Amino acid sequence: MRAVTRDEDDAPVWRLVLLRHAKAEPAHGSLSDDRRPLALGGRRQAGRVGMALTAAGLRPEVALVSSALRTRQTWDLASAHLEGAGDALLEVRDELYEASVRDVLDLLREVDASARTVLVVGHEPTMAATAAHLAGEGSDAAAVAQVRVGVPTATYSVLEAGEPWAAWGRDGARLVHVGRPS
Repeated sequence: MRAVTRDEDDAPVWRLVLLRHAKAEPAHGSLSDDRRPLALGGRRQAGRVGMALTAAGLRPEVALVSSALRTRQTWDLASAHLEGAGDALLEVRDELYEASVRDVLDLLREVDASARTVLVVGHEPTMAATAAHLAGEGSDAAAVAQVRVGVPTATYSVLEAGEPWAAWGRDGARLVHVGRPS
């Protein structure tokens, strides 16, 4: 049986982690954008993200990952350092490559409510825009300010709500943290 995530009041909590992929190689030549791999520094970033998520106790039960090479590599390298990641249901989704906020929310609403922590690995500006869209009352002001201007590579935003995924919408969650491992 899965442990239920709860807040201080012992109410169930659903947590969403929105992760911008790690640093990719610059676009060049005939290589299409979706085939750009991670740069060497991005590979290191991705491993550190996995360690940071482990340290924060953010073990995803579901990972929704864009089909772009750099996002899949980010997941592969982060999950190698993320305790419990091997138990996560991995879904590589084409629609996350050029996703809008609505696309991300539509995918999130398909996730079974029994999954209490979901990780989405995607792209800017959508990861920050989704965090800003969802951030409502009780959100950390500095975190909201950060996602409103966008986030650098390998940055993750953590949102929480007392409602299952199907109910998530504008201002319906608390943005509690924006992190980027050093």
